Amino acid sequence: MAALTGAGWTTSPSPADALRVRVEEESAAAGVRRRVTALAERLGFAGGRLERVRLAATEAATNLARHARRGEMLLRIVRDDRTAVLEFVAFDRGPGITDVPVSLLNGYSTRGTLGLGLGSIERLADGGGLYSLPGAGTVLYARFLPPGAPAGAAAPDPPFAGLTVPIDGEEECGDAYTARLLDGTVYALLCDGLGHGPLAARAAWEAVRAAHETALPASPADVLRSVDRRLTPTRGGAVAVAVVEPAAGRVRYAGIGNIAGWIVAPDRRQGMISVPGIAGTTARRIREHSYALPPGAAVVLHSDGLTGRWSLADRPGLHLRDPLLIAATLLRDAGAHHDDRSVLAIATDGRW
Repeated sequence: MAALTGAGWTTSPSPADALRVRVEEESAAAGVRRRVTALAERLGFAGGRLERVRLAATEAATNLARHARRGEMLLRIVRDDRTAVLEFVAFDRGPGITDVPVSLLNGYSTRGTLGLGLGSIERLADGGGLYSLPGAGTVLYARFLPPGAPAGAAAPDPPFAGLTVPIDGEEECGDAYTARLLDGTVYALLCDGLGHGPLAARAAWEAVRAAHETALPASPADVLRSVDRRLTPTRGGAVAVAVVEPAAGRVRYAGIGNIAGWIVAPDRRQGMISVPGIAGTTARRIREHSYALPPGAAVVLHSDGLTGRWSLADRPGLHLRDPLLIAATLLRDAGAHHDDRSVLAIATDGRW
């Protein structure tokens, strides 16, 4: 499936733009280097810029193999209508890092997760972040601007980020997301196509197209009605649409099926309501709900490939971190390997 972009929208990568690599022994680092090279060269990386990408990804993979348990890396191209950014995410279930700032110093080495090479990864990348807890593991990401970006430019830092991973044995993920920041409001959609594989993926991507074709500003119910109509020729799916308005202190939400929507604060989380059913299959009344959005809270949408039995209470400060760190931590800790998995996180920490 070709990459799909709409004006102003950031959308989950196509299968050609996303690779998942398990990193459990040092030989896996060579595979990571080879795969990230192929993605980078498609974007025109060459020479010194290509070597920066290769070195950073190899450092991350080597440290996963040496110091972590059950390490994985997601390598991907994240596109919108303006640019394409190369990105990798590394996460593990290792011993974690006791002192993250110290671990970034030159020459620092630790037997903790991702200790050696952390500082060099940070310096090589155009943007990135890290979240680690002792005894729980580490999540790290790095972003690289494509060739031709202005000197000194920073990697895009939108207030949302998503991740999708197909069920084991499938190349295409049956889940897809899209999000857009417009006039201080984030419009976000997550769809879990019914079943797995190409037909589920087709339904999910039709939902994304319907969102892109809906004139904004629009209510979540209006977007969802467009999606419901668009999915009629497909096998359908579970869909949720969130409109996040920090200035108004609210989230408006509409959903059909079992996409989970949460408003997450450090001491609690609030679920948002969807109506039962499958979008695109039967006529139904679509209901929209409005929820208070506490200052600094995060909004999280995820498919049923993640269990709902998670909490940020034992992950201090995570709700205030980069949304990609939130998404990757939840994918690692709450994801099930017997289903497509997707999570979309929206931060409201003032970066808007």
